[in-house]
Amino acid sequence: MKYDNLIFEKADRVAILRLNRPLAFNAADIGLFEDLIKALEVCAVDEEVKVIVITGEGKAFCAGGDVAMFNSYPDPGEAIRQLTKRLHFTISGIRRGPKPVIAMINGTAAGAGLSLAAACDLRICAASVKFRQAYTSIGLVPDGAWTLFVPLLIGFGKASELAYLDPVFDANEALTMGLVNKVVEDGELERTTRQVALKLAQGATLSYAIVKENFNEAMLGSLERLLELERGGIIRAGKTKDAREGIAAFIEKRQPSFKGQ
Repeated sequence: MKYDNLIFEKADRVAILRLNRPLAFNAADIGLFEDLIKALEVCAVDEEVKVIVITGEGKAFCAGGDVAMFNSYPDPGEAIRQLTKRLHFTISGIRRGPKPVIAMINGTAAGAGLSLAAACDLRICAASVKFRQAYTSIGLVPDGAWTLFVPLLIGFGKASELAYLDPVFDANEALTMGLVNKVVEDGELERTTRQVALKLAQGATLSYAIVKENFNEAMLGSLERLLELERGGIIRAGKTKDAREGIAAFIEKRQPSFKGQ
């Protein structure tokens, strides 16, 4: 299968999906998510694939949604609606698929990139990585089940801090708060992740599928409902004057002036 925004590699029963918009720091547009949805569907039914790794090509994991794309639409809310629809199919594909998914976080993870990483089963992170929630600083709200996965990983109080104050934080802070499972030196990231993936691929993969199904039933029964709730929320936020100002300020590289409207 041909992918325009993704590099698909398969070896030793491990599929590596590399987001491939490096000049945009792998900021997600509709095409990138559509490629990722297709690749996840292929992996789900390919009996030769036992483990999936998602990572970014170049210096970033995923810098979030492509804000420049929002600005290209007469109505940013419509751009957000289209992008969020694809993001949420992607999140469902990660969670509902029977195979373990590892986020190999090689660089910046912000906005939808943080949601993408949080939805995975394991997260292995390079030491130099920076994280940011990012949505609320441009007048939007988190989507991609951020409001489910991030509080599950780090707790309600810390998730509230990220949502309201939107700090930039590093890999060691992410490890301390429980957002990632392991932090390694940048040069060791791929080797370490491949080792973990190979160990899983050689394990009792049918058991892993049942474990994942049980986790989903125990903790994520509200996933689809929450995705719809988040989608409606970010579309509403995208139609506000504050969102228009936040998006414009992001493009113009200045501080936004919000009015609460």
